[in-house]
Amino acid sequence: MNFKVILAAAALLATQSFAIIGIGGHYAPGFGTKMKAGEFATVADGIEFGHGGFSGTMQGFGFKLWIDLLPIFDIEATYNIQFGSYDAALFVDNVADPIPLEIELAGTPFGKANPKFVASNLDITLTYPITFIPIIRPYIGGGVTCYLNSFVLNQSFVKGVIDDPAVAEMIKNAANKQGVNPEELQQKLEELGQNLKQRVQDKAKDEGLNTSVGGHIMIGTRGKLPIIPIAVYTNFKYYFGGDYPKEIDPGHMTLEVGGGFAI
Repeated sequence: MNFKVILAAAALLATQSFAIIGIGGHYAPGFGTKMKAGEFATVADGIEFGHGGFSGTMQGFGFKLWIDLLPIFDIEATYNIQFGSYDAALFVDNVADPIPLEIELAGTPFGKANPKFVASNLDITLTYPITFIPIIRPYIGGGVTCYLNSFVLNQSFVKGVIDDPAVAEMIKNAANKQGVNPEELQQKLEELGQNLKQRVQDKAKDEGLNTSVGGHIMIGTRGKLPIIPIAVYTNFKYYFGGDYPKEIDPGHMTLEVGGGFAI
C-alpha cells in the first residue's frame, strides 16, 4: 500500500513539474561583440566626424514562449534585444572643442544618450530533453534565427544627415564660442540637437533594419516546482550566420537567465 502511494506521488510530481506552455522574460547579455572605432573623416566643408567603439558585453533582454506538446522534441520562440554604446562627435575646423552627438529616437527605451548599436534576433528552437528528471529539465537544441540589426552612426550615415549646407553652417555656428554668452550658446546647441535629431530619425527610417537569416545551437535547463505555475530557465546560445555592419565583429554568444508563467 505504501509502495503504491509512493508511486502515485512520484507520478504526480513528474506530471505537474513540467508545463505544457509557458511565457517569460529574461536578462540576455551578449558576449564577445566588438565595434571598431572609425577614423576621423570629412563629412562636410570644414567639418569632420569620428566615432568610438566598444568591446566585451552587450547588455540585453528578451522574451520567450515555449510549448511542450510535441513528441520527443519541445519548441520555443525567443526574441532578444542587445545594445552597445559608443561615442560620436563632430569636429569643426579651428575649433578646439568637439560637438558630441547624442541620439533620441522615438520609440526606443534608451532616451537621449550616446549612439547605440542595437542587435535583435528572433529564434525558433527545437529542444530535446537530456533527462526526464522531475522539477529540473536539462536540454539541448538548435534552430533558425532571424537577425535584425540597426545602423551604425558612421561617416557615410552622417554625410547623409548633414548634406544640407544650412545644417553645416548651423554646426559651425554652434561650435564657435567666441563672443557668445552661455545662454545663447546653449540655445544654439539645443536648436542644433533638435535639427540633427529629426534628420537622424528620417535617415534611420530610410535605412531601416538590416535583416538576415542564420541559425543557433543551445544548451540549457528549465525548472518548475509542482503545482506552482512559475518556471525559471537558463540557456546558453551560440549563433552563426547573419549580416552585420562592417564596423561590427559579432561575438555570437548569448546567455538567457529568466523565468515566467507556466501551466
